Amino acid sequence: MEFSKWHGLGNDFILVNGSKETISNYQQLATQLCNRHFGVGADGLVIVSPGDSADFNMRIFNSDGSEADMCGNATRCVARYVYENGMTDKTTITLSTLAGIITPELLFRDAVLETVKVDMGEPRLTRKKIPMTGNPDEQVINIPITVNNSVYNVTAVSMGNPHCIIFVDDVESINLTVIGPLLETHSFFPRKTNVEFVQVIDRNTVRMRVWERGAGITQACGTGACATLVASVLNGHTERQAVIKLDGGDLYVEWGADNHLSMSGPAVEVFRGKFLL
Repeated sequence: MEFSKWHGLGNDFILVNGSKETISNYQQLATQLCNRHFGVGADGLVIVSPGDSADFNMRIFNSDGSEADMCGNATRCVARYVYENGMTDKTTITLSTLAGIITPELLFRDAVLETVKVDMGEPRLTRKKIPMTGNPDEQVINIPITVNNSVYNVTAVSMGNPHCIIFVDDVESINLTVIGPLLETHSFFPRKTNVEFVQVIDRNTVRMRVWERGAGITQACGTGACATLVASVLNGHTERQAVIKLDGGDLYVEWGADNHLSMSGPAVEVFRGKFLL
């Protein structure tokens, strides 16, 4: 099976052209390919195929085999992948995901690709849309959750996938390996959740570390960066545009007047190869 390895700020993916490759079990293949010792190594496997309601269909499988609704960093990688491999000549592309239609745009300077900007759609803010237990029509802003006898004030946002954002004074002091999985699987989140710890630097800059649902600690998370900006605005910490500083680098996120989030950042191909099935 031919594949291409990509990353967005170190959040890495194995991209496969689904119209050329026949795959019987995506979940099993994802765990096999994503294993960093016995496979290619990645945070996720992405299958790209021609779409019906959009230019392309994108299915994302985490390293544990679970299927993700959406992934911002993977979206940027897929947009550049289909363009540079001659699968489309469009520079604004529609991608069908489990979270709906997402629209990335390739931005050039002097005929050189500079960045990929993605319209991530509107945030979902009520418990029923995140989803989260409790009053279905209530927003979750700075609400306490107790884990391991410690209380964390969380703000919950969905970007097509659930996010639990916690503001702290020092993100580097957080033991993500311990607290991440406990919050991910907390009973408040029936479909589990991504977990972001955020440190506010100034009104236009925050530092974020992430534990991703189904993948663990990753270098970056695009939907998480968008959810972080929304949570930062709802809690009065930032303006509606900010640089989100992640372990793998920076993303620029803006929450527009039309209620849509846009996210801009790099997408880089690392190598291509053939995997023996």
